[in-house]
Parts: sequence; structure tokens; C-alpha cells
Amino acid sequence: MDPAAFRADLDLIPDSLATLADALDAGLPGLDAVAAIGMGLGPVPRVLVLGMGSSRYAADVVARHHRAAGLNVVVELASAALLPAPSPDLVVVAVSATGGSVEVLRAIERYRGTGRLVAITNRADSPLGERADVVVPLIAGVEASGIACRTFRATFAVLDAVLRAIRSDDVSAPFDAAVLRRAAEAAHDLLRTSIDWLDPVTRLLAGPSGTWTLAPVERLSSSQQSALMLREVPRVGAFASETGDWSHVDVYLTKTQDYRALVFAGSAWDAQALDWMASRGSRLVSVGAALPGAEVVVRHRHDDEPDVALLAEVLVGELVANRLLDTADAGTGA
Repeated sequence: MDPAAFRADLDLIPDSLATLADALDAGLPGLDAVAAIGMGLGPVPRVLVLGMGSSRYAADVVARHHRAAGLNVVVELASAALLPAPSPDLVVVAVSATGGSVEVLRAIERYRGTGRLVAITNRADSPLGERADVVVPLIAGVEASGIACRTFRATFAVLDAVLRAIRSDDVSAPFDAAVLRRAAEAAHDLLRTSIDWLDPVTRLLAGPSGTWTLAPVERLSSSQQSALMLREVPRVGAFASETGDWSHVDVYLTKTQDYRALVFAGSAWDAQALDWMASRGSRLVSVGAALPGAEVVVRHRHDDEPDVALLAEVLVGELVANRLLDTADAGTGA
């Protein structure tokens, strides 16, 4: 991992999203083979998605869309010991940006040779790609930092395309090429305007006890990925919650900590969380809308479209993570 290259990777996000949009329009390699697998399974296939870290964060969101549309799809940590047995009606989709996650490679061993093992990876020549029956590429380009940022975003669109290919019925695409192009515009907007909001947001979120992130369940990956980036890049404490669940699992710390929150707006339960924070003097940044009590509000193009916001808004957490790394390096003379 090379955190020093992280900002350069972030700057490439708009172009990466646009390139993936073009690839979706042209037809992703491997999708025809995935569709053939789906046709052979009849009208009600079962799908198991395996992944770790950022891959699982994105997969959870995409799978929720498809479950709501009737597909029998579950997402499991590849590290789980209890996984479904191989079956003629089960498609296994393994997601790993590098194609080398040891947990994923171990998990797929029981499914190799079934004809229904699909790999989603940024490296078709990786160990995962070599073991799969079909490979569908993420087309995210090389992440010089080794930190999943462009591959994280690509997972939404590519997994969505794979799940639609498996289905025998027609279903709308939450992460189609048009959404990706608007997300590219939104990401470009955030990068352009960060000169105005990045420093105040970083100062507010860099609390002595760490940073907390909240997002609605439909965009929970924004909270999870932002917290992960804060842990992975500058190596500071950060903790993710779903906004509604926050009142059951994390509200307690507002009473005892110097609580600093990054809130991705749009949950039906925003007000409940904000009331608790206000009553206990917590400090917060809101993204996507001006929430009551927010000291800094970050807006971007298309932030009224949840699926577009999902692909762009996490840049706030990523840029804060990079700025904290820069600050730490300056302080140590690195």
C-alpha cells in the first residue's frame, strides 16, 4: 500500500466512472456467459455473493436492490465457515478487486468446477480469475496506492450488471451508464469545490476520540467506506453506523465522548439521531443536505439522486482521510 499515491487515485475517479459507463454501453466482457448460466437455472436462481471489506460494502447495497426486485441473493463474508453447499440452482459470485483475497480464494474452493462460479475482479489474470468459470472485469484502472477507491465504485455497477444478467426477467438497473455519468459529474464537482470545504470539514471531524459516520441503510456503504478510509489511510479511529440503527448501538457515546459525526443525509431517521446529538453537544458535518445542527454542509451535483450520491459522496470521507495523512506527514517531517 502506498498512501502517498491515494490523492492521485481519487483525482481519477470521474474519468474512471465515465470509462466504466462507456464499457457498460458497449457490453462488459463475460456478461453473455453469465446470462447463459442464468438461462440454464430456470426462473428462480439463487445467488451467493462473496467478498471482504469494500467489496462486501458495495455488494450489500446492490444485493438489497435486487432482493427488493425479487431475486434470491445473499451476501456473505468470504471468511464465514458456514456457507451454502454447492447446488445446481446456485450461482456464486466472488468479488475481489485484486483477485487475491485469501479469504475469497479459500471460500470458492467448494464451488470450483460447478460451471457457475463468476469472478468480479480488476485483474482477470489473478488467482481468482484463474479459478472462476466466468470473469467480469471491474475496469477501474490501476490503483497506484493499493487502496480500493475506484474499484469500490466499480463494484456497484459491475455486480448490478452481473445480477441482471443472471435474472431471467427484466429489471431496472440502479447503476446503469447514465447513473455513472452523473456520478462522474458529481465526483468532479466535489473535487473542484473541496478547496472551500475540505479544511473546515477535516478540522471538525478530527476529534480527540475519533470520527463517527452515519448513512441510511440504502447507502450504508458510504458510512462504512468513509470509516474504513480513515482507519486505512491516516490510521485514526473511525466507526460506522446506519442512521436508524445508530440510536440503538452508538448513541451512548455522545454522552461520554467529544463526538464528531459525518452524516450522509437522506434517512427517515435523521431527525432522531440529530436530536440526540444536539442535546449532548455533538458536532457534525452533513453531506447532501443542510441538516439541523450541521456546522459544515457539503453539497454536490445530483445529490438529490440517491444512487448517484452513493457513488460520489464518499469522496468527502476519502479526501478528509488524505488530508489527515498529509497533516500527519507534515508533523513528522515525512
